[in-house]
Amino acid sequence: MNPLNEEGMDLLFRKARTHRVWLDKPVNDDLLRQLYDLMKWPPTSATCSPARIVFLRTRQAKERLRPALSRGNVDKTMTAPVTAILAYDLKFYENMDRLYPENPALRERFASPDLAEVTAFRNGTLQGAYFIIAARALGLDCGPMSGFDNARVDAEFFRAPLEHLKSNFLCNLGYGDASKLSPRNLRLQFDEACQLL
Repeated sequence: MNPLNEEGMDLLFRKARTHRVWLDKPVNDDLLRQLYDLMKWPPTSATCSPARIVFLRTRQAKERLRPALSRGNVDKTMTAPVTAILAYDLKFYENMDRLYPENPALRERFASPDLAEVTAFRNGTLQGAYFIIAARALGLDCGPMSGFDNARVDAEFFRAPLEHLKSNFLCNLGYGDASKLSPRNLRLQFDEACQLL
């Protein structure tokens, strides 16, 4: 397999930015389906795939989210074409028979509440990163964020019978207004963040 070219690396990483101001350009449902169909393929533990996504596409749906948002996240969320709630499923193991049929014992093993929680959170977060990369690969800009009340989001969007779903983070999607971006902040250098042993 050949490495991604420089333009592709810029698109996904080096020139990709977190957007807070959005152009008035819609994101259609087919593109959201394409996004999921890309992000579902990279690895998770035993293909457990615990990420669950709620795409808020309408004003009415966004208003349900508004009370849970911190003050600084309201405007950028309400003006984004789409806001995704990235959640994880504590009962992901119920799909293990289909997703990892070569080891039927995994369903029972992952059903342990402590293991289910740590596995769902870790792998759901990993899938959230895949989500951002897939969105960028499809030409969308992203505004991932915390700064919200998880308990309020869960109470509003994951009521019974969905109480086994837990919100992780939010990600605004659309086409960002590049003219409103601030200068890019620094990142740690290799020797500050890495060791070669």
